[in-house]
Amino acid sequence: MYNYLNMGLLSPSTSGVVDDVILRSSLAALTAFVASLLLGTKFIEKLRECKVSEDVSKTPSETIKRLHADKKGTPTMGGITILLSVFIATGIWCDLTNSSIVALLSAALGLGALGFADDYIKLTNKHSMGLSDRTKLFFQLVIGLLLGIFLYQHFSDLDVGTRITLPILKDTALELGWFYVVLAMFYIAWTSNAVNITDGLDGLAIGCAIMASLVFCVVAYVVGDWETSRFFGVQHVPGTKELSIFCAALAGSGLGFLWYNGFPAQTFMGDIGSLSVGGVLALVALLTKQEILLVLIGIVFMVEAMSVFIQVVVFKVSGRRVFRCAPLHHHFQFIGWPETKITVRFWILTAVMSLLGLLVFRI
Repeated sequence: MYNYLNMGLLSPSTSGVVDDVILRSSLAALTAFVASLLLGTKFIEKLRECKVSEDVSKTPSETIKRLHADKKGTPTMGGITILLSVFIATGIWCDLTNSSIVALLSAALGLGALGFADDYIKLTNKHSMGLSDRTKLFFQLVIGLLLGIFLYQHFSDLDVGTRITLPILKDTALELGWFYVVLAMFYIAWTSNAVNITDGLDGLAIGCAIMASLVFCVVAYVVGDWETSRFFGVQHVPGTKELSIFCAALAGSGLGFLWYNGFPAQTFMGDIGSLSVGGVLALVALLTKQEILLVLIGIVFMVEAMSVFIQVVVFKVSGRRVFRCAPLHHHFQFIGWPETKITVRFWILTAVMSLLGLLVFRI
């Protein structure tokens, strides 16, 4: 990866059309899309050769085994192409001296490594479900803690503070102080897990992630530009305009991956893709000071994660199940909805909530 900013062609301090963030965002999206398409073809072939495929027999549910029987042998760990494409596009079109960009790449790398370890254990041990939930959560919290400390120092240096701004009530803010580190830690871990949980049907998680990335591409530009943020009446966060390029790269790589992950999927993300995508989306929301906005836009992720939480808690307390099966997309499968119907309707819900999120952001 070669960073054109170092050549002076795309320096943030240089005026001209080449320096336009919108142009660089578009180029980053196209670069990531093409890279994802090209890498996807090669990786799918390689994964098939190495027999790195999904094992649907490890689920305890006989119904899910039956419903997903046709997925047996589908290559997994395709999320590697998402990460590589994002790194390539970001390396070319982003200012790598921007600390927020460095933090996002570090988060993607750290959570991607955790996901790789989980996938690798599943693939090499046919009797293993991967890392235990506690082990996975522990490392997610560690990564979230490190990122939370970075955010605390980052915002202190920018005099932005550790306030949480409430949508619509823009004059109302909650000052959290050091508790902001704890909030960021759990926020990142929760969102990372939420995307991972959602990634159970062909194209479902990545389709929702693409829409969230596009919304935050706009949001990052607005809060990062002083005049635009003043016009919209939102808090200006210096340096976040560069995040538009990262979000565009994430959306482009996701579109390229969806080419192969759409029904019937030729490859799956695996934890290497879902954990990292969820984590960086959470970090973008934190960096732009729009934490609650992601809850609206990523409503599918949040509901999917909550369905698992509710199912486990209620079953332990009462011995009863709220849903036929959790996460929620499996519940709809159990009541007879086709996989494509569930995926498309969840996409529609995400699209509607994305528009609502932008409306709330504007108000």
